[in-house]
Amino acid sequence: MAGLSSRSAVAIHALAMLAHRRGGSLTSAEIADSLQSNPVLVRRVLGRLRDAHLVWATEGRGGGWSLARAPRDITLYDAYAAVEEGQVFSRHTNPPSEACEVGRNIGTLLDVEFRGAERALEEQLGRTTIAGLLRQILVSENGEPRGH
Repeated sequence: MAGLSSRSAVAIHALAMLAHRRGGSLTSAEIADSLQSNPVLVRRVLGRLRDAHLVWATEGRGGGWSLARAPRDITLYDAYAAVEEGQVFSRHTNPPSEACEVGRNIGTLLDVEFRGAERALEEQLGRTTIAGLLRQILVSENGEPRGH
């Protein structure tokens, strides 16, 4: 299984920070400080988010990154789709043996299972917006129980 890279977490973190800024901008260095990460990695992720029309950059003094859409209009799936490549589950790299009963049949059956799991991931991530996630973050920060 290829799995997810950390890009999704970095992208969602950055979007939540930008949403928290409420219309202001942040530099990649400011976002990297919160992530305790390298600004170059953050800029790469922000570049993918920009290409997906989720953020935009302003050049020059006082410039930085801002949300291109309202936080309520950006889902976690939007962030995931902008930065992740390929399928979550890796398929066979070489076709299995047609001479084997398992080999002849497993590829098609795994494709069905894997597609279902990937759709479930898309649906789950599509249910949460950046605005909703930020609300949960702020509730957690204020010491209130989640879900109240």
